[in-house]
Amino acid sequence: MQIKSTAFLKSAVHPEHYPEGGMPEIAFAGRSNVGKSSMINCLLNRRALVRTSSTPGRTQLLNFFTINDAFNLVDLPGYGFAKVPLAVKRSWGPMIRTYLEKRRNLRGVVLILDIRRIPGEEDLQFLDWLEEYQIPTIAVITKADKVTRGQRREHVRKIAAACGLPEDAFTLFSATSREGRADVWERVAQALDSGENP
Repeated sequence: MQIKSTAFLKSAVHPEHYPEGGMPEIAFAGRSNVGKSSMINCLLNRRALVRTSSTPGRTQLLNFFTINDAFNLVDLPGYGFAKVPLAVKRSWGPMIRTYLEKRRNLRGVVLILDIRRIPGEEDLQFLDWLEEYQIPTIAVITKADKVTRGQRREHVRKIAAACGLPEDAFTLFSATSREGRADVWERVAQALDSGENP
């Protein structure tokens, strides 16, 4: 996909604050230290459209961006063990679940997993939500450059087994080498072309 324009739209917590209109949306989700911001910036060919930080958990709202004036990209708050106030952490689950349930123009979710880590309880819970709401899942294993090519297959096998998904459901990605960028965009384009969710 050729990126011609990107722009921040707004941040939101509740449905009444989401951007209006029926622009199709693709959301990005993952643990708070999975490299989500770096991945989004790499996909969009931008250095800092989405803020990256050495401190996990800086994204605490739903952040909406418009891409090519054709669809919205939604950066969901990272989940997991981020050092943020407990009250904020407790609000993330309901905030994200409400978005997944209520947003009818959501075409798919890019779920990002770290190649070096077996998916945890929060990852599996998120997969359950996507299945419950029948939202197409684009599963991406990032930080592929952190392990050798010889180790990759075993890492992918373990991650797939933990998620209960076939190995070919995952796309390997690296924000450093840009490996997998075209493959992720191809799957996003397919989701955008799929029409309305059931």
